[in-house]
Order: sequence, then C-alpha cells, then structure tokens
Amino acid sequence: MSQRLKLVDNQDTVSIRKQCELLSVHKSSLYYSPKGESQDNLKIMRIMDEHYLSHPTEGVINVQDLLLGLGFLVNHKRVRRLLRLMGLMAIYPKKNLSKLGLKKYIQPYLLKGLEIKRPNQVWQIDISYIPMKNGFLYLTAIIDVYSRYIVGWGISNTLDADASLSVLKQAMDDHGKPEIVNSDQGSQFTCEQWGEYLKGRGIRISMDGKGRAVDNIFVERFFRSLKYDYVYLHPANDGLELYQGVKEYIQYYNHTRHHQGIGRQIPANLYKTVA
Repeated sequence: MSQRLKLVDNQDTVSIRKQCELLSVHKSSLYYSPKGESQDNLKIMRIMDEHYLSHPTEGVINVQDLLLGLGFLVNHKRVRRLLRLMGLMAIYPKKNLSKLGLKKYIQPYLLKGLEIKRPNQVWQIDISYIPMKNGFLYLTAIIDVYSRYIVGWGISNTLDADASLSVLKQAMDDHGKPEIVNSDQGSQFTCEQWGEYLKGRGIRISMDGKGRAVDNIFVERFFRSLKYDYVYLHPANDGLELYQGVKEYIQYYNHTRHHQGIGRQIPANLYKTVA
C-alpha cells in the first residue's frame, strides 16, 4: 500500500482521483497522518521493552501484572496491542503460529551443528523497537556471525519487508554476498518478496524454530548491548539524533569493543583480515 501511495503524482495530468482508482488505493489515504502514541503509552512501551530483554518468555498477562504493580491501569487488550506494535512476542512453544498464506515461505533452521569458520558464511538479521523521548522507530540490523561485525543496519518507521530488504541489499553492496541468512519467522521474512530475492541470488535461507530463544542469539545480543549502553541512557529527541547515535555506537561496536565470544577480539579486525 505504501509503495502504491508513493506513485501518486500531484503534478501529473491524470487526476488524483483517477490515479487512486488505477492504483487501487483510497484517496483519503493520501491525506491521512497517523496519530502518535500517547506519552502514557510511550512510557509503558519503554518499560515493556526493557523487561522483555531480561524476560522474553513472559506473555501478555505477566506484562499486565508488571504494569499494574507499577501503577499503570491497563487491560490485556492494550498490552497486547502495544506489544504487537513493538514487534515483541513471548518466546515459548505454541501451535498454529503461521498465518495462512505465509507458511509456504517458512524455511528450516540450518545452523544447528554447523561449524561457522569464515566471514560471510552466516549473517543474522532482526528488527528491534527503539524508544525515543517522544516516539519510537525500528532498527534493522545484520550481524556476521563469525566475526560479530555489524555488516548492515537501517532505521525505519515501519516493520514491512521493504525496510529489511533495503538493509540487506546495502550490506551486500558493501560487503559481498553471504552464504546463509538467518532470521526469525516474522512477516517481513516469510513473504514472497524476501524469499524470491535471496533465492534468486543463490543465498540459502535459514529461519529460527518457533519458541526458540537462542537461534538468532548474536543479533539479539547486539540489540541488548545497544539499548543498555546507548538507547536507554541517551534517549534521542528525534529520528536524526537517533540515527547519529546508533551510527556512532555501531562504529564503536565494530571497531573498538572487544568481544568475549570471539576470543576478546575486535569484530572489524576479525572480519576484515579474513574476508
């Protein structure tokens, strides 16, 4: 829908009404400005985000109890809506999780027992909610599993597949093609657009098993570090400030910080000397 709306041209000789008819979009969509979340909801989302980092298996009822204990009078419907808006879902085995029409795009998990011994062998991609002082955005990040080097990232205001695919394309332009890309089973990755692009370039697709908390662990650890070391300590005033702050943190994460998981080496040194 968002892509089709961008095609409407006010300067075209064809009327706006006719363009909307041809593109199958409502004319009112051109003038609709989404209402942001209230300050109360932004506070709740910030609390839920930090809680989820430490307790990813707790669902709507547990989170509601947490908020009630902190003085927020919220019902379970409100908690569930905000969690979905943030892209958060409790990690535990469930039945019939796949939405109809998307099941055919789900791929098996390929990393179990795999020896990862070189850069660009396996990339992991994920999306995380990032709170700001007066709103929030989403951060897509791709990490090279062998070196823990962040090969690509981007900030957007949506959770759609376009944002994820754009980050992947830029990462490939900058660093070459990975052999395997691992993700969760989110709608951004279980869609034709994502699957066809990767398969068309000979990239193997791996996806986390449902209810698994550790399959995509390396990019999750990056998000955790980013939030505790930067986002929560220095909430951004706007998207531009957030972009600059994330850029500086990733520069530090890639080129200065020593990582215990790779023998206390610096990711950039391990990635670039072998890649």
